[in-house]
Amino acid sequence: MPRQGAAVTGPAGRPGASRLACPPEALARYFRVLGDPTRLRMVEALCERERTVSELVAITGAPQSRVSNHLACLKWCQLAEAERRGREVVYRIADPRVEQVLGLASRLASDHGEHLAACRRIGPDWT
Repeated sequence: MPRQGAAVTGPAGRPGASRLACPPEALARYFRVLGDPTRLRMVEALCERERTVSELVAITGAPQSRVSNHLACLKWCQLAEAERRGREVVYRIADPRVEQVLGLASRLASDHGEHLAACRRIGPDWT
């Protein structure tokens, strides 16, 4: 982290470099994973504690096939991990920092909720 007042430089020392630790495309993909309301509910539930597919179906109200598909996405993107316990598979958050990301994003969205709800430029309408 540059010291306060220090110039931020980019590739080849050019001013205005990104403060991102990864390419913007990768970060956008990360937020896209969290951008689905069903996946977001699942991540929130997994932040509370480990869950089975059946529990996540009950929490989200989504069909088992959709929950399984979302879990595959969360596992592929390394937001969640799974452990087989006998006949059950239990899912949990792979990195505790995910909960911090959700908390901060939730507070930011809450501060701008009415404005976000009125936005017609991104995604389907939501309430």
